[in-house]
Formats: sequence, structure tokens, C-alpha cells
Amino acid sequence: QVQVVDSGGDLVRPGGSLRLSCVASGSIFSIGTMGWFRQAPGKQRELVAVITDSGFATYLESVKGRFTITRDDAKNSTYLQMNSLKPEDTAVYYCNAYIRTTVTNWYWGQGTQVTVSS
Repeated sequence: QVQVVDSGGDLVRPGGSLRLSCVASGSIFSIGTMGWFRQAPGKQRELVAVITDSGFATYLESVKGRFTITRDDAKNSTYLQMNSLKPEDTAVYYCNAYIRTTVTNWYWGQGTQVTVSS
């Protein structure tokens, strides 16, 4: 019943910015930890940023100082503000959230492509 949709991926030049959005819908009681993963071609999926329900955020070392994860519980959403983008940031980004509902579980977004290139 729960659906998670992420969006905002685009083609951007190095040094540019992008904001990814993730919105959960359905019969939701509450949402715990939310985060963003990414997967580049031929590589393992890696955790980029995570934010707890108390608002505490943790980041992949390579994105610290450039990316900011936030959440808006009233909108069942999380966002990833990405600044000073580098070609190495190119990947499909996936939202992931621990959603308390009839079937409480981790739910994934479908993925959104971020390409950083000149």
C-alpha cells in the first residue's frame, strides 16, 4: 500500500547543485529513519546520507560539506540538497525509508538519475 517516489535527478555541470525529493504516500503511521543511497555503473550501492526521526544526520565521507539531508514529517518527505557536484557523484540515487504502516518495513524509491558532466 505504501509507495515511495523519488525525483529531482538531472544532468548538471560540475560545481552545480541539485535537490532530490522523496515522498512517501499511503496509510502511514509514522516514518523512522530515512536515507539516500546511490549506485554507479559497475559499483555496489552505497549509503550517501541518512537522517533519523530525531533529525540527526550522517553522511558518506566524500559528500560531507556538500550534501545536506533534511526531512519534513508533515509531508512524509526527505530531501537531499547536493552542492558542488562532481562527476564522481554520477549515479542513480535511491530513497529509502523505514515506514511504520500495516506492513512496517524499509521501503525504496524507484531511483532517479543524477549525471554530473560538462
